[in-house]
Parts: sequence; C-alpha cells; structure tokens
Amino acid sequence: MSKELIRLRNISMAYDGEIVLNQINLYINDKAFLTLLGPSGCGKTTTLRIIGGFVTPTSGDLLFDGVRINDVPPHKREINTVFQKYALFPHLDVYENIAFGLRTRKLPEDEIHKRVMDMLESVSLRGFEHRRPDALSGGQQQRVAIARALVNRPKVLLLDEPLGALDLKLRKDMQNELKRIQRQVGITFIFVTHDQEEALTMSDTIVVMDKGSIQQIGTPEDIYNEPKNAFVADFIGESNIIDGIMVRDRVVKLYGREFPCLDSGFAENEPVDVVIRPEDIDIVPEEQGQLIGTVTNVTFKGMQYDIIVDFRGFKWLIQTTDHSPVGAKIGIKIDPDGIHVMKKSEYSGMFGDYSSFSDEYDELDAEGRDNA
Repeated sequence: MSKELIRLRNISMAYDGEIVLNQINLYINDKAFLTLLGPSGCGKTTTLRIIGGFVTPTSGDLLFDGVRINDVPPHKREINTVFQKYALFPHLDVYENIAFGLRTRKLPEDEIHKRVMDMLESVSLRGFEHRRPDALSGGQQQRVAIARALVNRPKVLLLDEPLGALDLKLRKDMQNELKRIQRQVGITFIFVTHDQEEALTMSDTIVVMDKGSIQQIGTPEDIYNEPKNAFVADFIGESNIIDGIMVRDRVVKLYGREFPCLDSGFAENEPVDVVIRPEDIDIVPEEQGQLIGTVTNVTFKGMQYDIIVDFRGFKWLIQTTDHSPVGAKIGIKIDPDGIHVMKKSEYSGMFGDYSSFSDEYDELDAEGRDNA
C-alpha cells in the first residue's frame, strides 16, 4: 500500500485579486509518477511552484509527510526541481555540475565521487564526466540536470515542462528514459505538461486541470476511457461529444435513435453528454447502420484515415483503415462499450463538432488548388 507523501488541502492562489487556483485538494503518494496536465493558464505550474516553495499559497495547507510546510523555504524542503531551461553551469564539466550541490554541503570527496558516478550510471551518462554542457545534445543536457537534482537524494523531483525544448523523436525517447529513471531511483516525480500524449505515456496518475480547478484525477486508462466531463474528453485524445438523453439505465438516445450502452445511475430522460472515440466507430453498409451520414472530408494519416462524416449537420471524426470517398453515404455501428455517457457540465456544447476541422482542410484544399 502506497504511503501518502504530499497533501494540498484547500489550496487557493490569487495574484492581484485574480484567482489562479481555486480550493485545490490533492494528495500524492510516495514513489508515484504524477502528472499535472492542462492548457496554458490552468494553474498547473502554480501548483508545482507551491509544492516547490517558490510561491506561498494565498490560503490552504501544504503538508509534507503530515507536517505543514507552507512557510518552509525551497532549499529546506526535500524537494528538487528541473526546469525547462536546464541552467547547467557552462564553465563546469558534467561531473562538477552534478557534484555542485554535494560540494556546497561539504560532503567528503569519496562520498561525492561515489554518488556522482552512481547518478551518471542511472541517467546513462557514464563516460561523459569531463564533457562541457555545450558539447552535449539537448537530451543529454536534460539528463545532467536530472542527475544534479537527484544526487542530493530528494524525496520528490518536480519537472516543469522539461521536454518542451526537445524535438519530437528526442521527446519520445526522453519520456521512456524519465519513466525508467523514476523506477530506478524510486522517488516521487511530479511532472507538468500540456501534452496529453506525454501524460498518458509516463504517468501512474494524471491530474487534469482547467481554470484553476481540478477536473479529474485518475490513471491514464481511467482518464481516457471514463472522462468526467466534456473538457476532459476533449483534452485527452480525439472525441465526438454529442447531446444525448439517458432514456433509462444502459440505453441512451442520440438523434432520436436508442443505443445500448454500459452506463447507469442517471435519472430517466436526463440530458447528457455522450463521448464516442473516433476509433470506436465501425463503418458498415448503409442498411446495417445505426446512423447514416455523408463523408465530407478524408485525410490520410499513414496508419489510418481520418474521415469527417456529417450526421444531420453535426460533424463526427472517424478513424478507420477503410477508405470512404468524399460524398459517400455510409452507415456506422457503435458497440455498447464504445459509448460513454457523462453528466452535463459548464463545458457542455463547447466541444466535439469537427466542422472547424473540416473547414481547416477545405481551406488547405482551396489553397492547394489556387497554387496548382
């Protein structure tokens, strides 16, 4: 059973009267890999900075191992931070960059040497001891920054969008590398990103935030398969979000047709939001379709086609390996476990129609024709 390490209790933060965090309640277990995920301005970096001690919350309590640490300065917390800008010392080699914190604590030289070499092993940089930071790649510089933060043996490592400056391939490599390092050193990682794929790939727990509030906390699978509201469904992965009516347990009505689903616990005939992921929709001949629509756009994506289909004026996205040409009438089938029903929320009606997606492609097509 995991032990709780950090708790944020009713944490609020305001700058010049503007609320940035609104009554955040969250606990973080020892040895967890937890990601704070959300769009710019949602409060995720402020949350991280409060945990690190760089800002003091306007109200609420921050507990570390059961002790309130609101007023403890950053250097006295058992917490280290890796920022997006790695801030390595350019005049020191890799070894001395990592040893820096240990030297300031006046540890004996043999202890410093052992810990630095162990750390280099952990981040796969043995043999790079005497390189200067400017002779390293972005990914290597980042691993030096992580080693420098971990060599002091904190209980928690905070990572503020640390992969943002890397190119796509390196980012993917570093996602796996960070997960491996976290498992090897066995401490708590708290990671901030606006990149949903990064969060899904790396985390044990994801905290989805928007407008200074937590929208949902769960495993990557929970967040993807069981989003709590239209914001989460839209932010994590592609989603068709449609107005529905929960006729009764396990039956939802869309476009006047009843669909079997697995959800229950709603009031009879309660208005709901229905999420259908693009990969959960099967294209079938018209006469076999639960719904019939017209293909308005087709984009080839390598592994699949992204097809926009118009159902009575609402555009859905379908991801499929079957090609259907623009203008084709198609039927679709959705299995009960491909339908996910959510309560109405302040986000209802804001997402899920791919008409803007189609317009974007129409504009690109028009530009292509103009330039041809």
